[in-house]
Amino acid sequence: MLKREMVVDVIALSGLYTVRVVAGTVAAHTERSPWLLLFCIFIFLSLAIVKRCSELVMTRDEGRLDIAGRGYRTIDLPTMTALAAAAGYAAVLVFAFYLSSPEMARLYGRPDWLWGACPLLLAWISRVILLSARGELHDDPVVFALTDRTSLMTGLLFAGIILLAI
Repeated sequence: MLKREMVVDVIALSGLYTVRVVAGTVAAHTERSPWLLLFCIFIFLSLAIVKRCSELVMTRDEGRLDIAGRGYRTIDLPTMTALAAAAGYAAVLVFAFYLSSPEMARLYGRPDWLWGACPLLLAWISRVILLSARGELHDDPVVFALTDRTSLMTGLLFAGIILLAI
């Protein structure tokens, strides 16, 4: 039912993925960070919108005007692409604000290293959006992130930055 409502569907998806993160913190008996939840909401929103963008590109390339059973039309593609970028960049902004927070300073021995993650995140998000616009992102963005060589290398670099910061 929600999948037929434009924008509501991607916000619901973002919320459901974020609920999974909350469930993970509960299962692991760890404190829930508002920074993590904000980051998740925006990054998952960006990825959900990118998925819709990929569907719109395929729909357009097939000569159709709208996605069957969804509230989106091919003319929405430029706006949806902009929304995906805005949400993805907002996630990076939340991460940057977190880097300036007192909570973060207590957790890391060399917190300045974490600033190196911001350009990695910006580049990865931008790449995913560009691949989607080209019609080259055929999988779910989460599946893509777990199987794409460049995404995996970005993840390894990100993990390395975290290790350096600890």
